[in-house]
Amino acid sequence: MATYAIGDLQGCFTEFQRLIDLIRFDPMQDRLWLVGDIVNRGPDSLSLLRYIKQAGDAILMVLGNHDLHLLTVAAREAKNLSNDTIQPILDAPDREELLHWLRHQKLFHSEGQYAMVHAGLLPSWSISQAEQLAREVECALQQDNAQELLSRMYGDEPNYWQDEWADYLRLRVIVNAMTRMRVCTSEGKMNFTYKGNLQSVPSGYFPWFNVPNRVSQNTTIICGHWSALGLHITDNIIALDTGCVWGGQLTAIRLEDRRVFQLSCVQ
Repeated sequence: MATYAIGDLQGCFTEFQRLIDLIRFDPMQDRLWLVGDIVNRGPDSLSLLRYIKQAGDAILMVLGNHDLHLLTVAAREAKNLSNDTIQPILDAPDREELLHWLRHQKLFHSEGQYAMVHAGLLPSWSISQAEQLAREVECALQQDNAQELLSRMYGDEPNYWQDEWADYLRLRVIVNAMTRMRVCTSEGKMNFTYKGNLQSVPSGYFPWFNVPNRVSQNTTIICGHWSALGLHITDNIIALDTGCVWGGQLTAIRLEDRRVFQLSCVQ
């Protein structure tokens, strides 16, 4: 039995099939962890979403910003963007079944020495606090009135955390940190516009995982979202977004021995 983590898929179903063949994934014995952004921008989000749903407990995923965008468009709280490729899901006969399943996926997962989140954790959050905060969002998404959350989720403010935040402002900060953040200040103020590499991080900001004295630093966090960062592996960070949808690579890592598997993608 092995556990593999795979970077952002974004509708690249063909490359996903090639990668699971490469690692010889056996759903009867192995597990896949997916860092989110399952859908959008790539050519076949519908097939990918169906495959992951049908895999049951063999695949565990966390939600990314593109997955939440799909839910928001489906709830008519946002419009399709010009480069979205989610319309086949919205037109599918099993649309409601797929969207219901997606709404019931995790925002954050912790297991043993590892945790997984799409984008990152604010420096003041412990792993146990992150689990509790993610659960608040997950519960809101799973309610019959989830449209209320989806209608209030978008926005860059507040861009920092306070324990006193309440209601939808609180949930927005949690979502933004876990699905959109790349860099923040040492105090945890987030910058959502920066998408560049490590060498060009704006003055006063850090990659979220390099903030001094980050509370969660004793757990190895698996993440994606930051394609300009590329494959980035340290003792306590495994960043796996290698830009498959942009013609980069699709990356998997076997957690038991940290062996990396990659294949080239067609843009």
